[in-house]
Amino acid sequence: MDLLLVLTYTAICIAIFKIFKIPLTKWTVPTAILGGIFIVGALILLMNYNHPYTPYGKEMFVTTPINPLVRGVVVSVEVEANTPIKKGDVLFKLDPTGYAAIVKQKRAALVAAELEVPQLEASWEMAKAAVVRATADRDRSKSAYARYEKGRKRGGANSPFTELELDNKRQLYLASEAQLTASNAEALRVRLAFESNVDGVNTKVAAIQGELEKAQFDLDQTVVRAPADGIVTQLALRPGIVAVPMPLRSLLSFIPDDDRIFAGSFWQNSLLRLQEGDEAEVILDGAPGVVFKGKVAQILPAMAEGEIQSGGRLITSNIMTVRGRAIVVIELEDQDEVIKRFPAGVSGHIAIYTEHFAHVAIMRKVLLRMQGWLNYLFH
Repeated sequence: MDLLLVLTYTAICIAIFKIFKIPLTKWTVPTAILGGIFIVGALILLMNYNHPYTPYGKEMFVTTPINPLVRGVVVSVEVEANTPIKKGDVLFKLDPTGYAAIVKQKRAALVAAELEVPQLEASWEMAKAAVVRATADRDRSKSAYARYEKGRKRGGANSPFTELELDNKRQLYLASEAQLTASNAEALRVRLAFESNVDGVNTKVAAIQGELEKAQFDLDQTVVRAPADGIVTQLALRPGIVAVPMPLRSLLSFIPDDDRIFAGSFWQNSLLRLQEGDEAEVILDGAPGVVFKGKVAQILPAMAEGEIQSGGRLITSNIMTVRGRAIVVIELEDQDEVIKRFPAGVSGHIAIYTEHFAHVAIMRKVLLRMQGWLNYLFH
C-alpha cells in the first residue's frame, strides 16, 4: 500500500510537470523528489501509526474431527461431500454384528437376574418359616428339659427321671438352640440378598442393567451422526476402512455452521492506537472492488510466538528471535453475505481507522480501495 502512495505522488508530479510545462532542471526535479520524500514520508508515518493496515487477513473457522467411539469396519458412508446436513444426520455406519451379539447376551442375563428376584423372595419366606419352626422346636425342647430338670430336683434319688434322660433332654435343647441360630443366620442372609437394592432395584439386576446400557450405547455408536448443522468436505472415507476410536487420526473433518471470524495480524506497534470498537474495512481477494465494513471486536491478549510449555527439554534461544504479530478480530457487518458468497477461509486485507488524525484516514480508505481494484489483476 505504501508503494501505491508513492506511485500516486509520482503520477501527480508527472501530471503537474506536463500540464504546467515545468522544465526538467537541476532545481525542479530534486525539489519534486525531496518534496515527495518529506510529504509522502510524513503521510506514510501518520497513516501507518494512526490507521494500521495489514495484508494478512483471513477468515477463521473451526472444524470438528469425527472419530467413532467404538472400533469397527465401515460398512456404508451415508453423507455426501459439500452438502449441507442437519444435526443428527447419519455420516457413516460401522459393522454392528459383534455389538448386537453382546446386547443380546446382556438382555438374556437381565431376564435371568429379574427372575431370581421372586426366587429370593420365596427363599426369604421359607427362611422365615424355618425360623418359626426352629423357634417352636427350641421352645418345646427347652420346656421338656426344664420339666425333667425340675422333676429330677424334686424327686432326688427317688426321681423317675434318670440322669441320662435329663442329659438327653439338655442336649436336645442345645441342639434346637443351635438350629434356631442357624435358621436366623440363613434368614438374615436371604433377607439381605433380597433387600439389596440400588434405587429400588436389586443390585444384581441393576448391575446387569448397567452392562446392558453400556452394550446398547456401544451398539448405537456404530452409527456415527453429525454433531451439529454443517458440511463435510474433502470426503475420502470409504466402506472397508477400519475405524479406531483414537484422536490421532480422524476419519473425516466436519465443518459446523458456527459463526466464522475474520482476523488479521498487525505489527506490535499498531497496538498503541488500536482499541476495541474502532472502525475497520476489509477487502477480500475473491471480491475485487468490494469493501466490507466492520469494527474491531477483540485484540487477542496473547501471541503464540511467546508460548512455552512444561517439558523435558530446554527452550532454545531461537524462540527469542521470532517477532510475533498481534492478532485482531474484526466483526463484519455483512458477515452473512461473506458466508454465503465465499468459501470458508478466504483471505483479504484489513484497514483500521482510529480516532486520531481522522483526516488522514481518508487517504487510507482511498488506498485500500485502490488495492481492492488491483485484485482484478493480482492476488
